[in-house]
Amino acid sequence: MHIVVCIKQVPDSAQIRVHPVTNTIMRQGVPTIINPYDLFALEEALRLRDKFGGEVTVLTMGPPSAEDSLRKALTFGANRAVLLTDRFFAGADTLATSYALASAIRKIGATYGEADIVFTGKQTIDGDTAQVGPGICKRLDFLQLTYVSKVASLDLAGRTIEVERRSEGGVQVLRSRLPCLITMLEGTNEVRRGSMLNALNAARAEVVKWSAQDAGVEDISKCGLRGSPTVVKRVFAPTARSEKAIVVEPAGLPPADALIDEIFKVRPKLEADMFELARGF
Repeated sequence: MHIVVCIKQVPDSAQIRVHPVTNTIMRQGVPTIINPYDLFALEEALRLRDKFGGEVTVLTMGPPSAEDSLRKALTFGANRAVLLTDRFFAGADTLATSYALASAIRKIGATYGEADIVFTGKQTIDGDTAQVGPGICKRLDFLQLTYVSKVASLDLAGRTIEVERRSEGGVQVLRSRLPCLITMLEGTNEVRRGSMLNALNAARAEVVKWSAQDAGVEDISKCGLRGSPTVVKRVFAPTARSEKAIVVEPAGLPPADALIDEIFKVRPKLEADMFELARGF
């Protein structure tokens, strides 16, 4: 079994800066971490590897400094790490990113063995779009399992996997064929502490570095800023509300009735809206 885990090196969310002209995130000089959601995906992949055998390959796209995050992933026990780095990838949106990563996963399959499962986190903390995982899945023509909270069972002989997926109505139990792509929710497992042996191996391991050409990217125009149709018009912080909270001190009536009465006095439109809504039932 071969599992590929896509991770991303992201800026520390407390120190993010935005370029005033391009409206893209400025990463120079900002401390970086592994996207926290991706750690749950990596842990789940390692658990499956430990139980069923096989290998785990960790993949990321980014500048040369992203090698640090890959080595961190190796300390948890991943078998190999691949860094997709090229100036052509700079400024990529989710569409361009999924195109480049899908090309790299195909190359990984041709080089190290076809991927049975691709894991990603549910989203990244610097984009919060949750689009890259499904985008990779579509380009690879894999089956898609998003917002997974638990991998219930895996049948390698029958090439099936059963997962629990969190949805608005509760939990869905889904069974899928392999190969598939899974996006993991946060808090679904406890991320392990890497062993001393894994840390030593990670320090001297070779991180495979591929350019766009090495990864077999067929159309450079679909990569980076040139291949990104997303346009950020403006980035700004929400304006602080000048209106202050109103302290309501009901008196003379039962607490609940008094509170509602006082709220309706302050917000008469709210009372009309609620009566209109009630008539609809």
